[in-house]
Amino acid sequence: MKKTLALALAATTALSSGAFAEEITEFRIGLLGGENAQDRVNAYQCLAEYAEEALGVPVKIFTPADYNGVIQGLLGGSLDMSWLGASAYAATYLQDPEAVEPVLVKVNLDGSIGYHSIGFARQDSGVTSLDDMEGKVFGFGDPNSTSGYLIPSIEIPQYKEGITMESGDYFGEVKFTGGHEQTIVAVANGDIDGGVTWADGQGNWEDGYNSGALRKAVDAGLVDMNDLVQIWKSEVIPEGPVVLRKALPTDVKATMTELVDNLYETDPECTYNIFAGDNLGARPVTHETYISIVEARKAKIGG
Repeated sequence: MKKTLALALAATTALSSGAFAEEITEFRIGLLGGENAQDRVNAYQCLAEYAEEALGVPVKIFTPADYNGVIQGLLGGSLDMSWLGASAYAATYLQDPEAVEPVLVKVNLDGSIGYHSIGFARQDSGVTSLDDMEGKVFGFGDPNSTSGYLIPSIEIPQYKEGITMESGDYFGEVKFTGGHEQTIVAVANGDIDGGVTWADGQGNWEDGYNSGALRKAVDAGLVDMNDLVQIWKSEVIPEGPVVLRKALPTDVKATMTELVDNLYETDPECTYNIFAGDNLGARPVTHETYISIVEARKAKIGG
């Protein structure tokens, strides 16, 4: 790590190391699926080290196999913090409004806090729009993903009459790949004809945009964006929140919120890792930002 822990901690009001030891014995961060577990751990190691120094207790990173693993961990109290997608936050809130609280949201390079679900296919497939996907295999990431399922399941059927999310109606097959990285790799390998993933929609296509799953796939050397083509783009979706378990001690929540809020100034490389590409760090957010997503999920999925 190029930045020292002391530099990050100087930007917080954290108490001296060990100050929280009597209140919590460890701090547990849950990471949503979407890429392989080791890459997820590596991306968050910088934050874990800063948090461990600030809180004075061990910080553990958990990488459940799917989104629901993180949701259930937060609901059950076995996880303390996560960066959720908006739909995963809605799922958590609908099951227990008192389980977590949104505290921060990622900020894009233009100052916005939105992103898009991006539909894409192989450049050599002949698929250039949803019109060309009739009878073909369309891949979605996770049932609890905002951009990987919820928003596409609402907006894609509005593209034209006759499109549904049922296999065999318009698309030959609608299948879940397990996550964003899996979808990207499956399309790139020709295992499925098209898929959806997330990106801020800013910057260059060739780079995988400025941030998102496509950018992470490019950084990891998994895909050359020149081999892919965009076939669909959703309306703007509110970026998902960083959440903390409500039952945590107040000073623990304040310390972690301030640490992440100041992380861009103290270690921009760390924020690049944890927020999946170029960004301007985080800013405060409240439940009100996600009311529309909560209502959409309730109507579409029910919980």
